[in-house]
Parts: sequence; C-alpha cells; structure tokens
Amino acid sequence: MRGAKARLAQQNQGYLFILPCLLMLLLILGFPAVMAVLNSFSPIWSKGFSFTLENYRRLIHDVVFWNALANTLLFVGSTVALHFVLGLAVALALNAEIRARRFFRILAILPWTVPDVISGLVWRFMYNPTSGIINDVLMKFHLTGNYIEWLGSPSLAMPSIILADAWRGYPFVMIILLAGLQAIPRTLYEAARVDGASSLQEFWHITLPNLKRMIVIALALDIIWQFRRFGLVYTMTQGGPGRTTEILSIMVYKQYFKFFNFEYASAIAVVMAIIMLAISIPYIRTIVRRA
Repeated sequence: MRGAKARLAQQNQGYLFILPCLLMLLLILGFPAVMAVLNSFSPIWSKGFSFTLENYRRLIHDVVFWNALANTLLFVGSTVALHFVLGLAVALALNAEIRARRFFRILAILPWTVPDVISGLVWRFMYNPTSGIINDVLMKFHLTGNYIEWLGSPSLAMPSIILADAWRGYPFVMIILLAGLQAIPRTLYEAARVDGASSLQEFWHITLPNLKRMIVIALALDIIWQFRRFGLVYTMTQGGPGRTTEILSIMVYKQYFKFFNFEYASAIAVVMAIIMLAISIPYIRTIVRRA
C-alpha cells in the first residue's frame, strides 16, 4: 500500500513543479480573458450582470470593423506567405554545407531579435520621404525622380508595412523549417542521387514530404502570431493613412484606450480570440498525433 502511494506521489511530482507556473499563467492570462468575455456581454462594473449581445450585433453592422478585418486578413496572408517563402529559402541555404555556416545562421536570425516597436521605428525612418535611405537609394540609381510617400500613400502604406514585417518575422519560420531539414536522414538524398534524381526531384519527393509536419506547425504559429501583431504596425502608421492599415489589434487599442468603448473593444477581442482558436486547430491536431 505504501509502495503504491509512493509511486503515485512520484508520478504526480511533476505537476507540483509546474503548479506555480500554471497559477501564474491563469492569473496573468486567464483572469483578463474571463473579464474580457464578461465585459463583452455587459459592463463588469455595472450593478448586476445583464446578458446582452448588443456589442456583437454592432460588430455585424460596423463598416470599420469589416474594414479592419479585411486589412488583417490581407496583412496576415501576405506576411505569412512571405515568411514561409523567405524562411524556407534561407533554411535550405543554411542547411547546405557551406563555410561559416554558424555565422550566417546567427546573421539570419538577427531580425527576429529586434523588438516590434524598435523595428517599426527603424523602418519608419527608412521610409521617410525626404531623409529615408530607401528614397535616397532609389533617387541615386535614377529609379525615381520624386520623393515617394511610402507610409503616407493609401496604396503604398500596407505593402510597405508587409515588407517591413516580412524582414522582421521570417526567422521564426526559418528556425522551425531548419530544424525539420536537419532531421531528414541524409541516406534518403544519397539513395535519390544513386537513382539519378535531380535537385528539384529531391526537393519535391523528399524534402517537402518530410517537412509537412513542420510546415503545418510553422504556418499555424505564424498565423496566430501575425493575427495579434500590434507594435510594428502601430509605430509605423498607427492604422493610417485614414484606416488603410488599421488591423483588428489596432482597432481594439483605439476603441479601448482612445474612445473608451470598453465593452465594444472586448467584443472585438473575443472575436479575434475565436478566430485564432480556429486557426490553432491544425497545430493542436499535429501535436496530439505526434504525442
């Protein structure tokens, strides 16, 4: 009997070690999440809780919300696609047998170490129409004769932000894919070369199938991360000009801290959370199957 209790205590010992971290997560993340959900139905500081869907009905008819959602989908889709293409290309290059490979790996990961706000400020200065390096280079090479308002033009602001975020975020995908590439047995490539397979055939029939799980994980995590992106976009344009770069995270910030529409901001945040939860399902399935 004592032996069974001792084994049970030993099995549950791991849960005791993670209990402080779990309680901290529940306090820091769980409590605000519950308050946001409750606040989206009724002001939590009002007398009595009156359940209402008025804030969600407002969302359906709010043109600003649908514009922010469209901007978010455009921003997320474009940045994730660029992250994947750049990340895969750099991962393939860094997985090859080249000199100073460790140095180039450190160099490739540096953009990811720059905080969002700092990255946004740097790119905003680079996009400056009169003193920015981008316009200066274009004019020196006679690619343009006029100063371009990269962040002040409604047609150029979103592509400019997407380009900046592509530089900032591709190392995250690159690291995941590089780990997957290193896990592929070299014997598969050796056997393919013996059979006369080309580099493209090796990539299509060996690399991609073996990277499938890592690609799903990288894309799912990157989509979730990009969906909640705030610092880089806010420091570059604050959602402007007009509302051309206003994504959902910026809309939540403005509704809460500028317009003081706390309940409406909470409803938008809940919708964002539901969308991100739906996006995370492929990632959760992959992790569960692997376990």
